[in-house]
Amino acid sequence: RCLLTGLPKAVTVSSNDMIEALEEPLEKLLETIHMVLERTPPELVADISVNGIVMSGGCSLIWGLDKLITSRTGIEAVVVDDPLACAAYGAGKMLRELNNMQEGMINLARRKQMK
Repeated sequence: RCLLTGLPKAVTVSSNDMIEALEEPLEKLLETIHMVLERTPPELVADISVNGIVMSGGCSLIWGLDKLITSRTGIEAVVVDDPLACAAYGAGKMLRELNNMQEGMINLARRKQMK
C-alpha cells in the first residue's frame, strides 16, 4: 500500500532484502531450537539425532531453512510432505484414536474435550 495515496502498489523485493528482514527472527528460531535440545532428556535427543528434526507449518516452506537448521544443529532437518496441512491431519488422527490412548494421555485429552 502506497503511504502517500493509500492505494495498493506493487514493489519489487530482492532476495537480499528478504534475507535481511528474516535474519533476526531466524537467529531467534535457531537459539530456541538449541535451547529446546539442551533441555530435552538425553534419550530423546539421541532419538532426534538419529531420526532428525521434522519441520511442518508455513515457515518450514522458507527456502533453505531446513539446510540452515541442519548446518547449525548438526541434526538433519526435513520438511514433511504437506507442511501446511499435517497439523490438521495429526489432530484428526489423534481424535480417531482417542479411545485407544494410554491412561495419562486420555485424561489430558478428555479433560480438554469436556471443556
